[in-house]
Amino acid sequence: MKALSFLALLSITFSCSQTQENFSTLANLPKKLKEASACEISKASPLIWTIEDNHNHNILFGFNEKGELIKSITITNVENNDWEDLTSDDQGNIYIGDFGNNDNERQNLAIYKINAADLNKDQAKAESIVQFYYPEQTEFPPKKKDRIFDVESFFIYDNKFYLFTKNRSSKFDGTTVLYEVDNNSTQKLPAKKIGSFLTCEQFNNCAVTSADISPNKDKVAILSSDKIWIFTNWKGNNFLSGNVEKIELNHHTQKEGVCFKDENTILMTDEGSKKSSGNLYQLKLK
Repeated sequence: MKALSFLALLSITFSCSQTQENFSTLANLPKKLKEASACEISKASPLIWTIEDNHNHNILFGFNEKGELIKSITITNVENNDWEDLTSDDQGNIYIGDFGNNDNERQNLAIYKINAADLNKDQAKAESIVQFYYPEQTEFPPKKKDRIFDVESFFIYDNKFYLFTKNRSSKFDGTTVLYEVDNNSTQKLPAKKIGSFLTCEQFNNCAVTSADISPNKDKVAILSSDKIWIFTNWKGNNFLSGNVEKIELNHHTQKEGVCFKDENTILMTDEGSKKSSGNLYQLKLK
């Protein structure tokens, strides 16, 4: 792991910018959403889509930029073990990442496809289910120093899923590992390790909570509670190689959802508290 991280760092050109004027709050999230854990825009819908994570209902929520809840779709044939992120393909189909794994003990990791044609319904079934595992994990759970198999972030690109781990090891050093999973629902698939990246060494500021790829497929964003990293000019399918810009949001909350509205506009969501819902935020890239 350390060798892989070092090699990844050698191939990255860093730049850094501070932002306050380009970051703004657009709206409060719907009151029904206390634990929004994703943010996604589908080509088949004008809405912003989100989900809630473990211990919540198996519902896909759609809301607008005013924070008004427009759609709630119950997914009837799967459970919410720990839904953590959303992505969508070029046809507008939405995929739910059921791969939250805080204790690194799950062996039922999955991704559910929701057909674009079902986004106007009140109920829908997952059209397909992709099951996968990490070949490097042999204990469930592993020792605390080896708990690097939680994921809250992914996107789809060229009909493959790309997942970014949320490092929960007792020796947190900021490493996130990029895995590739084929969009194939016929068998349980091994996730393929592609690369890694060092964010920073403070878990509360540097653990990766969501990811997205831009509409033109030339920018990748990964999110933490108060930072965004933008990757460009990567090599092959290692999105963590090439150039990276770290953007300090100067705004710390439990941000868990990120998506590109367009090439230069990023939307984010965060979890709320017992008394209030979270918010929808916007970041304009320079």
